[in-house]
Amino acid sequence: MSRLNIFAAIQGKIDYYKNLDAKDKKTYWKETLINNALYILLIIAIIYTYSQNHKFLSGNSIVNIISLSAANIPIACGIAGCIVLTGTDLSAGRVVGLTACISASLLQSLSYATRMFPGLPVMPIWVVIPLVMVVGGVVGWVNGFFVAKFKLHPFIVTLATQLIVYGALLMYVMINGNNGQPLSGLDDSFKKFVTGSVLSIGGIPIPNYVWYAIIIIIVMWFIWNKTAFGKNMFAVGSNPEAANVSGVNVNKTIIMVHTLAGMMYGLTGFIESARIGSNTANTGLNYECDAIAACVIGGVSFVGGTGKISGVVMGVFLLRIIFVALNFLSINQNLQYIIKGLIILVACSIDMRKYLVRK
Repeated sequence: MSRLNIFAAIQGKIDYYKNLDAKDKKTYWKETLINNALYILLIIAIIYTYSQNHKFLSGNSIVNIISLSAANIPIACGIAGCIVLTGTDLSAGRVVGLTACISASLLQSLSYATRMFPGLPVMPIWVVIPLVMVVGGVVGWVNGFFVAKFKLHPFIVTLATQLIVYGALLMYVMINGNNGQPLSGLDDSFKKFVTGSVLSIGGIPIPNYVWYAIIIIIVMWFIWNKTAFGKNMFAVGSNPEAANVSGVNVNKTIIMVHTLAGMMYGLTGFIESARIGSNTANTGLNYECDAIAACVIGGVSFVGGTGKISGVVMGVFLLRIIFVALNFLSINQNLQYIIKGLIILVACSIDMRKYLVRK
């Protein structure tokens, strides 16, 4: 949007507000405050956290927030598509865990004493990336197939695949006498590719996976906004019956959305494998909760057909800022789960209220 259009939009809102009577103005401010409650609370939290600990807005802290957000962007972009279809995906975190362990097992250093596959060389990175994307895509395809073909609710389908994938993960980490031990000792080339740095800002290195996240954002934005698939996704999310009458293959679209989501989970697992460095069956636990919360905060509506990639990215950053702030305030880790749940509940309530007001 050009600067002239921005000014015109602002002037239009000012003129609209001036034409309201006293009662409507009161309602206008009430609705504005409710719809933006999370953002207002976030600003208050940032100010309060900074007043308690000035290091919160230091260069290192800001880079840390950006890095943590970048690691969560792929899974959020994937699960956002499922939400646009009025669904969700509870299997996302376990798919991340499975693909992270697969990546770690294939990219362990030759010198590491307890390699899972001692007879295999270190696999090329460009082989492992498509492999984990295929693994995630297969799980996503299964999710989409059962949702589309048998009209099952995504909650039930992804709950089932969550358990199936977790079982597969538990069996995988037992292979070759590994007995569930952490998969570590990663090859230096793998760690350098993901967590290395080619650029520093103010002497603070920016991890490479931040740039990968930016590429993923651009690709997903293009898919959502410039392809027939993206338009079909929003059409199906808004009204599947109308989309079907318009010639959209609803079942195919649902399957493709879930498959794309699974591929994003695979990429998340690949990045997390090197970022964590020591992967277990618990890798990826509850990742879907953070992703769902970020999507809803970013304006991806559970009523379907509404959402933007820019909103997803903003939601990821806002949620990460909150969690980092809680750490700076030395909030108990267990209490953070309660706060995370409240954020999801409030965000969904605000989202549904917006829908009911429009309706």
